[in-house]
Amino acid sequence: VSAAGCSGRPHVLWPRPRSRPLLRPQPRTGLARLHHEGPGGACDVRLRLTKDVLTIQKQDVVCVRGGSHCAHVHLLRSAGDEVTITVEYLRDAPSFLNLPSGSPGPAGDHGSGACSPLFDSGLHLNGDPSSTAPSSPSSPVANEPKYEKRWLDTLSVPLSMARISRHKAGAETLRCSAFEVLALDGVSTGILQFRSAQEGAAWLRAVSANIRDLTLQSVRMANKCCSSCDQVVHMGWVIERLEDTGSCQTCCSKFLVLKGSSLHVFSTPPVSTLDWGRAEETYNLCEVLFKLHKLWLPDDCWLHADSGLEPWGLEDPQPYCFSVLVGHGQSRRFSVELGSELAAWATSFQRATFMEVQRAGSRTYTCSWQGDPLCFTVDFALGFTCYDSKTKNVLWRFKFSQLKGSSDDGNTRVKLLFQHLNSRQIEVKELEFQDLTAVLHCVHAFLAAKVASVDPAFVDSQSIGGRRFC
Repeated sequence: VSAAGCSGRPHVLWPRPRSRPLLRPQPRTGLARLHHEGPGGACDVRLRLTKDVLTIQKQDVVCVRGGSHCAHVHLLRSAGDEVTITVEYLRDAPSFLNLPSGSPGPAGDHGSGACSPLFDSGLHLNGDPSSTAPSSPSSPVANEPKYEKRWLDTLSVPLSMARISRHKAGAETLRCSAFEVLALDGVSTGILQFRSAQEGAAWLRAVSANIRDLTLQSVRMANKCCSSCDQVVHMGWVIERLEDTGSCQTCCSKFLVLKGSSLHVFSTPPVSTLDWGRAEETYNLCEVLFKLHKLWLPDDCWLHADSGLEPWGLEDPQPYCFSVLVGHGQSRRFSVELGSELAAWATSFQRATFMEVQRAGSRTYTCSWQGDPLCFTVDFALGFTCYDSKTKNVLWRFKFSQLKGSSDDGNTRVKLLFQHLNSRQIEVKELEFQDLTAVLHCVHAFLAAKVASVDPAFVDSQSIGGRRFC
């Protein structure tokens, strides 16, 4: 209790609550069957998943103690101030694994009649769970080494920018209850087969979650070096279906990035500033139309519908698909491994397009009307305006709310139907564009952004890392 204040009442100084130490999540471990592409067959492995690494462990025999413990203690105590200890791996140890109990030892010991020290240790090293060994050696020797089976790390796959694939190489066929993880540098875990569909789905979601968290960290780091108008909204690996390629490969991996005003398509993730200029394709978001495909689940249902959508049809062999429609009627189809990833792409496309429409404000395209060269402008505030490209005189202007429909010939011409204010009269404007698809996608983007702008909750959510759109 401290001295009384102005009110004459004593002040009680309560001790500050101690902050609890942050607990690191425990690594996730589990067993799987590792299938190799080449010779060697398959083997049982243990998986160890941490925040940024997936480690493959294999079981092996190691020497854990040799000689008499008391003799070692005596040597260390009498060795002086400095001690040099050499640890060697017994390469002949695995050769004893398939020997029956009582078999002769390694080469050089033939005729000795002594049992292998692997079996004298009392461990079941021949892999036969039905075999038994005495609890204590029949003829203990004080200087015999001791051996144990242990899980040893054989491969570590970094998860930063890694990708997961359930597809067979270059094909649309999906593996059942199996997947592989490929690191940014191409290192692969191999095909990991799980005992059940539920276990495989759980591991798929766990590894995907860690990759997603690391990707978000990369997004935040990239956005620190970018202006508020050139922020990364979303990025990640997808599988693209190749149409009419004339080869046996029907699928390939791509890395998509929604950044600033564009959708970037990479063959490998950008890891440096120079990499951003090396995209295979770049599309303006105002001229891109995102299309979500109907969702269905495979017969084995090993991937649960974590997106909350129902299986509506069976026309698509890939369960989580979307298309990106670009200029001149071109379409690119992609798929992801989880429904949550599909939902993330749908939300991110909407968000990135809205931000680009807000930033750009308007877009203008050259066109012709009744043979005269004109300019057609889509403006977020004013709506649609058509003016003479030479004199700049405005020929007509309509608001977004006045657009009642459209029709096109699938080539270059489009008819826009507008309703006059305070009247039911419909006026048709027929225009011809060089890239009609891009113009229609732009009209759709501006209309969608206009509708979204009247939703306060949606507008308030459109920020990245505390930075609002331009």
